[in-house]
Amino acid sequence: MNKNVLKTVISDNMAEIPKYRVNLRNIRFEEAGNYVFAGMRRAGKSYLLYQRMQELLANGVKNHEMLYINFEDERLSGMESADLNLLLETHLEMHGVKPVLFLDEIQNVSGWEKFARRLADTQHRVYITGSNAKMLSAEIQTTLGGRYIAVDVYPYDFKEYLNASNTGLTGNALLSTQGKAAVLSKFNDYFRFGGLPESLAFSSKRDYLNSIYQKIYLGDIAARHSISNLPALRVLFKKLAESVMQPVSYNRITNIVSSAGAKISVNTIINYIEHAKDAWLITPVQNIAGKIAEKENKPKYYYTDNGILNLFLLDGTTTLFENLVAINLLRKYGRNNSVFFYNKGIEVDFYIPETATAIQVCYNLDNADGTMDREVSALMKISNFLECRQLLIITGDTEKTIAAGGKTIEAVPLWKWCLGF
Repeated sequence: MNKNVLKTVISDNMAEIPKYRVNLRNIRFEEAGNYVFAGMRRAGKSYLLYQRMQELLANGVKNHEMLYINFEDERLSGMESADLNLLLETHLEMHGVKPVLFLDEIQNVSGWEKFARRLADTQHRVYITGSNAKMLSAEIQTTLGGRYIAVDVYPYDFKEYLNASNTGLTGNALLSTQGKAAVLSKFNDYFRFGGLPESLAFSSKRDYLNSIYQKIYLGDIAARHSISNLPALRVLFKKLAESVMQPVSYNRITNIVSSAGAKISVNTIINYIEHAKDAWLITPVQNIAGKIAEKENKPKYYYTDNGILNLFLLDGTTTLFENLVAINLLRKYGRNNSVFFYNKGIEVDFYIPETATAIQVCYNLDNADGTMDREVSALMKISNFLECRQLLIITGDTEKTIAAGGKTIEAVPLWKWCLGF
């Protein structure tokens, strides 16, 4: 790697740092902490780095005391782990100080984790991002040796979305007809087009979302893993999108994909799904009542962003509805076996062990067809098998308190639940 190229990259980046317009996200940085941020492409990981850099600038850190590198910069193509130390050497030659490092999309450099550990061991302050879930795997965390705080980065939550679109919740905004209408209008956009931060700037959001999906599908999954059976991959993701609310077994999805003309084996389907999980396209949620094999082999799959999911759907209101609940639960409680569903004699959409909360998702809680009775009955029954300190029904627009069987069930509209009300 040519040092002159690195000098140009470092100088160009240094000049750009103060120019970024940043919408502050809900994270408080520990002053003594090193961080690894992992999440889906374009979910806002880089902007967390920009946010932190601008905070440091505001607190008196000089521009040249920071080193920002984006490893997707084509000028760094071919960089290997052996070249990483050149970043420190080059910056030291240019500025003569020990920098705070911001290393963006570092998963593009194989073996990066040993360099990252050495940086922490030599008392550098380091912030790292990557678009591969394996960055938070047990193997890499072992290499990093507990020296980094791991943070999952999701697209905007609804509060962040409102702030970024200049629709605040100050004062009594929701009490006025106009204020509430503005929030609900933004929620409709958020519900249909998701929370990828850059999507707010596009009038043709669907075209933007399709370009991001193609980058994930063709780049982060197909190209990275040398997948040649693109028709099977395409059908797989469409069928997973159409099956969001249902448990899906490997055998069943293999049969569906094969019946569409893209012949494929169960083992290959398993590999493809693992690649999609690593790219943060999808996340499985397991049945807490299932046996070990069923937990692993028959989960529900949810898409990390409603906008990406909506690309596959024709009339997907109920699918998007449950998917958005799942995203918010996964954002709050984590991806690793912290959110479940319950299916053993009864079906309950979500169960959170940490808070002993059981949740039903029902877009239209209309008891004319017995819907409310069914949802209430399921919540009553699950409380006989699992501890339930809170019972919720998340609805389209119904808000009420339901008393049943000596228990209290809160029904709350999705938009209000997303705001934490």
